[in-house]
Amino acid sequence: MRRMTAPDWAPAPLCEVVGLFSPLATPWWVAGGHAIALAVGRPLRPHADIDVLVLREHQHAVQRALPGWEWWVADPPGRLRPWQPGEYLHLGVHDVWCRPGPEDPWRVQVMLDESHEDLWVSRRSALVHRPLAELGTVTADGVPYLAPEVQLFYKAKEPRPKDEEDFTAVLPLLRPAQRAWLVKAIRDAYGPPPRSPHDGGRACVAQGPPHPWTARLTGDPSGAADRIGGVRPRC
Repeated sequence: MRRMTAPDWAPAPLCEVVGLFSPLATPWWVAGGHAIALAVGRPLRPHADIDVLVLREHQHAVQRALPGWEWWVADPPGRLRPWQPGEYLHLGVHDVWCRPGPEDPWRVQVMLDESHEDLWVSRRSALVHRPLAELGTVTADGVPYLAPEVQLFYKAKEPRPKDEEDFTAVLPLLRPAQRAWLVKAIRDAYGPPPRSPHDGGRACVAQGPPHPWTARLTGDPSGAADRIGGVRPRC
């Protein structure tokens, strides 16, 4: 096993990734910062890697898309090991680093995510889900990519400067339904959780500050929409 390191990356161009994955019969989506750039319709910033999302149930399609490549599983808490042909990766393992050969830099990162029947279900919270048919969209020339609100949901957990840049770029393009879905997803997955009267309070109130993106998504500088829908929950 080896420790995961970033400097060994030389990400494949988007056009190369599309060429590699397009022959698959199973669904896949460009993810990460490239998905936001595709939603905006222009390059936004340099990218240190390139991500492709595949459903866990279709994971072996990755090995078919990249025959002859090396596939390495990112086992928690950050160790890489070879992914054997035909090996099934169970829940808890969701990153695969791929490169053409042992002397080559990493070229593609594949992310595995969960589904149940016709629903995508976030690995971060089962409360966050949506129909698979609405998980992504397609560019005019046929490139599938994650819907921007879904990609922003992943970026919202611990936003970095590049995530803030992506959020700012795509925010004006989000429709009301997309904004509402993202606000609820952030609240459901990342809190703040309610506090019971048994914790010392007379009423059930939300703990912690609202997520910094909520006010910008709702136009409410108070962040009330992030406080359990702006109403006092029942405990």
